[in-house]
Amino acid sequence: MSIWSRIADALSALTSGEGLSAVFDRLRTSPDKSVAFTIAVIALGAKMAKADGHVTRDEVTAFREVFHIAPEDEPKAARVFNLARQDVTGFDDYARRIKAMYAQDDAPLCDLMEGLFHIALADGEYHPNENVFLEEVAGIFGFSHQRFTRIRSQFVPDADRDPYDVLGVPTGTDMAAVRKAWRQLVRESHPDQLRARGVPEEAVKLAEARLIAVNKAWEQINAARSNHDDFTPA
Repeated sequence: MSIWSRIADALSALTSGEGLSAVFDRLRTSPDKSVAFTIAVIALGAKMAKADGHVTRDEVTAFREVFHIAPEDEPKAARVFNLARQDVTGFDDYARRIKAMYAQDDAPLCDLMEGLFHIALADGEYHPNENVFLEEVAGIFGFSHQRFTRIRSQFVPDADRDPYDVLGVPTGTDMAAVRKAWRQLVRESHPDQLRARGVPEEAVKLAEARLIAVNKAWEQINAARSNHDDFTPA
């Protein structure tokens, strides 16, 4: 059964007057958090897409790139999108509920933030209002400003990309520690790890941008250190 079929089953239990937030509250304590995770991305994504004043076809397409939707599941996914647009729950309230759902395990929250960045950049522009929205969500999630800028640098073309910052280590860290940090981040980006965190099968693509940035940062540091070690003063 696909994630959309499971969500459709949850939606079918709705009573008159209940919205998407009611479904989310029922599901966030379930052992299968992938359904709640998907609804969280949809809800925040729908609200974030309006942060720049309009929802573009590109932003909708971007969601389809992150969550692969089979043709037979499109009607079910469309219903969830429509409920997300109509839901009166504020984005900050959703963000707090999601934070509470994962307690101290913030790895899924990082996955979610990366999905929102993917949607935000889909139209080729990173609007200031989108930055305000995402920074506020990151703050509710408990992310430091440094962590937020590190995630942003994976997606925003003109954002600073300090390779040490991408790997989460101080500048000048010895190569053994840099290599250890790089390998750990690569492991965390593996599809099996995402599934273990409750990210649905349909959304394992969420880690692609992170993995690209992590590998590039390792290559930059490794190349810079190698060039420095090979340099012999005249």
